[in-house]
Amino acid sequence: MEKSLESYLNADYPFTVRPDTDDGGYIVEFPDLRYCVGTGDTVDEAIADAMTAKSEWIKASYEDRITIPEPQSNEEYNGRISLRIPKSLHRHIIEAAKNEGVSANQFLSHLISLGMGNRMRQP
Repeated sequence: MEKSLESYLNADYPFTVRPDTDDGGYIVEFPDLRYCVGTGDTVDEAIADAMTAKSEWIKASYEDRITIPEPQSNEEYNGRISLRIPKSLHRHIIEAAKNEGVSANQFLSHLISLGMGNRMRQP
């Protein structure tokens, strides 16, 4: 039995956020949905654009009867990390995030993405 369009639209597809080093801003990609990306000047804008792109990608694939992959789920990589840090560092993170107009989670995700991007470019 074929899944409904709604079930695909409501599925939780993992995505990655990375800085766009060529044009500035951010790029959001869905590893499970080939060529489905979003972009934006901020992380929030890029994610919002990606969610729209995901919805349109799924609708078009469904209408054209193109196979839509299931989201890959791996509990080992659930997107959550619990981390203990000194209170002073926590304060600096919260203050920096407020100054940027984002949540502490978004701010830390951005910093980690930058660091991982730099690390992957190193020989």
